[in-house]
Amino acid sequence: MVADVLNDRAQKLLKVLVERYIREGQPVGSKTLLQDSGLPVSAATVRNIMAELEERGYVVSPHTSAGRMPTQRGYRFFVDSLITVSPLEGRILDNLKSELDAEKPSDELIASASQLLSSLTRQAGLVTLPSRHRLSLRQVEFLPLADNRILVILVVNQREVQNRVIRTERAFTESELKQAANYINQHYAGRDLDTIRDALLTAMRSDKDDIDRYMQASLDLAARALEMDGEGDRPAEYVLAGESQLLDAATPDNLDKMRELFNAFARKKDILDLVDRCLLADGVQIFIGEESGYKAFGDFSVITAPYQLGDGRPLGVLGVIGPTRMAYERVIPMVDVTARMLSLALRAG
Repeated sequence: MVADVLNDRAQKLLKVLVERYIREGQPVGSKTLLQDSGLPVSAATVRNIMAELEERGYVVSPHTSAGRMPTQRGYRFFVDSLITVSPLEGRILDNLKSELDAEKPSDELIASASQLLSSLTRQAGLVTLPSRHRLSLRQVEFLPLADNRILVILVVNQREVQNRVIRTERAFTESELKQAANYINQHYAGRDLDTIRDALLTAMRSDKDDIDRYMQASLDLAARALEMDGEGDRPAEYVLAGESQLLDAATPDNLDKMRELFNAFARKKDILDLVDRCLLADGVQIFIGEESGYKAFGDFSVITAPYQLGDGRPLGVLGVIGPTRMAYERVIPMVDVTARMLSLALRAG
């Protein structure tokens, strides 16, 4: 069916229509399409082709006398078959290399990637934080603080350092803290945090009669250190930048849709569910409108790519969220290259 409808002339007209609508945000008339396409056909032929494309669901006319605009299906065909993606400009690559410096801590790299995506694409930029089961322990240290508090210093993956403060029912001596740290480093270095915590809890239950109370307390301390992120709230599951870019592009017609999207930002669950589906994907993934499966994204597109460690394990996902009327030919390579460069920076650290 697609092959019958979208012959070369139909594809050319659809490409011109989508590109012009993305630039101007206004329905495109047949006369404009004829001029911009340069096709050696009559105006009547253009009208017939557009009527057929509308019947097939690739374009829609908001009013009887108005021109046409692309539908979700039209955008999808454009992205899959018609788009022309160009390499990034040298100045953009230089900017990415400068900001995604391997010398920066990983949390700064993630924040920089989110901000870069937003500023370069003029959309909202999003980067998920590595999940706990993808954080591999290199070393742990415990330092005593006042008021039965303990500072937990975790070194995970290549070089990321996480500091947490936990409260205990009693004071621990430096010797006990050293014993607990040595036990974890000796037995669990190289394993992910959730696996370590589960193993510690299992050891505490199964070996309860065979270990002395000091070791029991040390194991309990270690398990608690890996159970939560210490005092205060858990860290955000993703870093989001550039929400104001979306507001700047809002129109009176889509304010309700924009409000739904911002509610989704606040709830987090829908966004996290969506990007989690992209974690094991190979390269760039594009969700246009309702393809995401969530109502809040009905008028928006989400373009994502995973970022990885040196061994190829995916750590998280980065991407861009914006109106379906976005410059896909610019956004797609920016998401792809940013993911690759963030991966390289994390590996080099």
